Amino acid sequence: MLRTHIEKVVSLSDEEYAFVRQHFIIKSCKKGGFLIDKNEPVRYVYLVISGLIKLVCHDKKGREHIISFAMEDWWESDYPSWFSGEPASLSLQCIEDTQVYCLTLNSYNTICGSLQKMEHFFLHKANRGHLASQERIVSFLAATPRERYELVLRKQPALMQRVPKAMLAAYIGLSRETLSRLWRNH
Repeated sequence: MLRTHIEKVVSLSDEEYAFVRQHFIIKSCKKGGFLIDKNEPVRYVYLVISGLIKLVCHDKKGREHIISFAMEDWWESDYPSWFSGEPASLSLQCIEDTQVYCLTLNSYNTICGSLQKMEHFFLHKANRGHLASQERIVSFLAATPRERYELVLRKQPALMQRVPKAMLAAYIGLSRETLSRLWRNH
């Protein structure tokens, strides 16, 4: 799965893939478990092999705000904390039993320093993630509830089937009732 994922962007020889693969470990986490706990060190960036995870922050009143979901073939982490070495400001929780590839910052730097094509791969992934984040921010600032719902339906249709409606409503920024109404009328 890792090789197929990488080769959607860059091709690798068997030797190059073996070098890259040795820097990843595989980890499993049960539904409800945390890959990242707020205020703990962020040791890894994760590529989801199977399962579904959510990246969240909590406000001062303890309310959870869903920043993103990640499913198979998607990367996720608390990137600012991973890069800086600061404790996590976000949490990464499994919504389903999940299996992930894990990559440390040291391994990331080693891979990028040794294989320019992998540096290109990670830049491509970072750019795609940045574009998706910016699109999500703009939708919250400028789109109607219906437009936000339709954006998720169009861009992330699998979420509609896999994420509990209450979480999906929170992610889109709607009440559960509004989401149900939009769902019925679609």
